[in-house]
Amino acid sequence: MPSYFSSYFNKVEHMSQMMDKMGLTEFKVETSFLFGIFRREIELSKQKNIVAAAPTVFSPPPQNNSATAATEAAPAASAANAIKSPMVGVAYLSPEPGAKAFIVVGTQVKAGDTIALIEAMKTFNPVKADKDGTVKEIYITDGQAVEFDQPLMVIE
Repeated sequence: MPSYFSSYFNKVEHMSQMMDKMGLTEFKVETSFLFGIFRREIELSKQKNIVAAAPTVFSPPPQNNSATAATEAAPAASAANAIKSPMVGVAYLSPEPGAKAFIVVGTQVKAGDTIALIEAMKTFNPVKADKDGTVKEIYITDGQAVEFDQPLMVIE
């Protein structure tokens, strides 16, 4: 393999390691040369398994009464009001390992309070409450990989 390609493969391998740390599952590279185009696609299958194994909330089978229908509509409505992840990364619910969590269900918060951290490219970015209220639901766990615009929690 020519040396100019080996440097790109080394860079792609380095990017793959960074993707693994950030929880990303796909990466595409395309570079134009005088004689053609170099394309490389990487998929990290072990990350896909981790993402596929994310916790799923199961509810009991529906019963034929109106109270059950009302309670099933509530999570969908509250998810629409959820605070969403501003970026792809790893979510943390406490400022450091072993420390007390920023919030738990029932915590009273004010607009601007830090409620979580998202680590992206070795930088910890605070997620702030957008309004005053009480934490009603938390959809993520500490150390979970999150996608852009993924619901994190609900404050009402």
